[in-house]
Order: sequence, then structure tokens, then C-alpha cells
Amino acid sequence: MRALPVEAKICGLNDAPAIGAAVAGGAAFIGLVFYPPSPRALAPAAAAELVRQVPPGIRKVGLFVDAGDAEIEAVLEHLELDLLQLHGAETPARLGAIKARFGLAVMKAIKVAERADIDGAADYQEAADMLLFDAKAPKSMADALPGGNGLIFDWNLLRDRRWRRPWMLSGGLDAGNVADAVRISGAAMVDVSSGVEFAPGRKDPAAIKAFLDAVRQL
Repeated sequence: MRALPVEAKICGLNDAPAIGAAVAGGAAFIGLVFYPPSPRALAPAAAAELVRQVPPGIRKVGLFVDAGDAEIEAVLEHLELDLLQLHGAETPARLGAIKARFGLAVMKAIKVAERADIDGAADYQEAADMLLFDAKAPKSMADALPGGNGLIFDWNLLRDRRWRRPWMLSGGLDAGNVADAVRISGAAMVDVSSGVEFAPGRKDPAAIKAFLDAVRQL
């Protein structure tokens, strides 16, 4: 499958049909969740088995939330990752420590509700290799996860912003809105999770295909 004009990441993949759909559709990244409270979470051994079908050139991303070194190491003992996605309250110093300990690139998730949240991303531009902008869940939202809540933030907050690091747009994306999201925000990379599910943590291969088809048409 030829590369997409906008790179796409399918996150929270946890079964073979979903990974197959992401690979066949031309996803540039596959995301594997190692955060036990998430319905998308994988055990390291199960993740290692699934990624056997991922060909070279597709980057494997492991999502962690405020993980300790031992937790990250337990995953890396089972499979190789290309990128660590840090989706908690990790500080720039913690990012630096993780990079030094494991020798892997890191992507810091920035949770956005207002312009001040976007401005705060500047603190991570030295420590992170990539940034990801996701919607911040309101405090009133019951059982909110660090990400994958299906929420959208104002994409205009990213319009005309310039960053020293590559960045990815996330938060409530699906096949129906990804074109507007890219047009408004200027994103060159997009990330989807709940927008390609038929139930929390259950990916729909047809929805993955539809999303990647929509990205291809941009």
C-alpha cells in the first residue's frame, strides 16, 4: 500500500484483524496501549505476538501513562518499539530520563482544552522527539481515560502554530471529520482510537479502512 499524504496512526490496536486493517490501509504508525485501566490495554506477551504481522517501515508505538522504568522495561523485554508515547503527567525531566535509560524516541501527549494548554507544549520541545495534541477530558467526565475518550478540542488553537518538533493531532477523529481537522489545524499526522471502534476497546476493521481511505483523499 502506498504511503498516505498525511501520516496516520491507529492507536489501541489489540487484535489481529485490526492490525491487519491498519497495515493494509497504509497506516504509518500502530499504537499499542500498556496502561491497564484502558479497555485497549495489552499484556506485553500478547503485544509481541500481534506485532509479528507488522512489516518493516511501520512504526510501533507503545503508550504509557506515568510508567516507571520497570513497567517500560517489562514491555521492551517482549517486543521492540520504535516510539514511546507518554500520555500522563510526565515532566520534561522525566522524558529525558526515559530517553537516556531506553535509547528510544519519545512522543509527549499534550492535553488541550484552551490556548494555555497549547502554549504549555513549548516546555517539551527540547525533551520530546514528537508532540501529540489530544483533547483534555473535563473534570466532570466520569471514568475518563488519559486519552481515547472520543473528545474533540478546538482545532483552530493549532492553526498557524510552528513547532520545532513533528506533531500529531488526536482527539475524537473519525472518517467523517479528519479532513476538516487537517484543514483547520494544519496537521501532517493524525491519530485515531475510539473513532474506529464499535465498542470501547474493540476496533472495527471496516472503520479503520474508512478512516485511512479518508486520509488518503486529503
